[in-house]
Amino acid sequence: MASEELKSWIAGMPKAELHVHLEGCLTPALVHTFAERNNLPLPAALSSLDQTSGYSFHDLTTFLAVYYPNLAVLQTEHDFRDLAMDYLTRAHAQNIKHVELFFDPQAHTSRGVPFPTVLRGYRLALLTAQRTLGISASLIMCILRDQSAEYAMATLMEALPFKDSIIGVGLDSDERGNPPSKFAAVFQRASKEGFLMTAHCDIDQPNSIDHIRQVVQEIQVDRIDHGTNVVEDDSLVEILRHKGIGLTCCPVSNSVVTDDFKGKEIVDLLRRGVKVTVNSDDPAYFRAYANENMEKMAMGTDVTRKELIQLQRNAFSISWISIWRKTHFLSLLQEYEDRTLSTVVNGV
Repeated sequence: MASEELKSWIAGMPKAELHVHLEGCLTPALVHTFAERNNLPLPAALSSLDQTSGYSFHDLTTFLAVYYPNLAVLQTEHDFRDLAMDYLTRAHAQNIKHVELFFDPQAHTSRGVPFPTVLRGYRLALLTAQRTLGISASLIMCILRDQSAEYAMATLMEALPFKDSIIGVGLDSDERGNPPSKFAAVFQRASKEGFLMTAHCDIDQPNSIDHIRQVVQEIQVDRIDHGTNVVEDDSLVEILRHKGIGLTCCPVSNSVVTDDFKGKEIVDLLRRGVKVTVNSDDPAYFRAYANENMEKMAMGTDVTRKELIQLQRNAFSISWISIWRKTHFLSLLQEYEDRTLSTVVNGV
């Protein structure tokens, strides 16, 4: 268990979060609230849980079987706004200065919720949080890889009128049998439209290395989400390092959906110069936000405090924000390092 002093030090560190799904911020309490608000029955996954209990699953398949049915309670712009504000308030409390949020419009349009309802609700929350909390935030629209490429392209077309509110396009959901190359044309169009690009390459999935190679060489993404299986191919590691392609890693979620949290791999990549970062993924489901994921790294590996700082320096460095804001956040982080580590040489 992390010491209270270490937890306090991690909590005080200025942080950026680049891998968090808004739909994955739907806590049991929020599900109850939205179900009651919209006069809907509780999803099956919550029928036997109270508002404070955690969800129950043991791998990626069972996680998704809980995750998607819960979204039925999200119906109105008000719901999407409140969902995003709940996460942003928690992020602000953990000293997150900048966050880039995934959202899955197809998970809502497929059940009849209009795209503008989703986007406007989320956008209102981001604007409110920026004004009232001072947290910097932007949206990344994800494509559901277990849906068709045609549906993905149609969703991209729906997003074009909202280009000023969406900074990038990503790829998530069930990776099995759904390689990134399936969506090459969609990403090509997204790139032409000026979107930045990222893609999930989930850990320990079939053909992991081939999928990483596809997103790097064929799709030419700017970042990769998860992606720690890259350690299996030194040539790919060198390409990531040389191109400055960052990995948005999620230790706690790794430990739930697979047999290992991949801490050793994250530290290995960090020490080899790859811009790895630490994030929360779906914090309402994995019961861990940004600080808890940093604590997982601190207590589960031999990472030093300077290296924990470097994980956040990487996050700000590969974030999709303006140069002046990036410089500002990096200076805050440097000040924190100088102030808190002046007497610390090594160790946690």
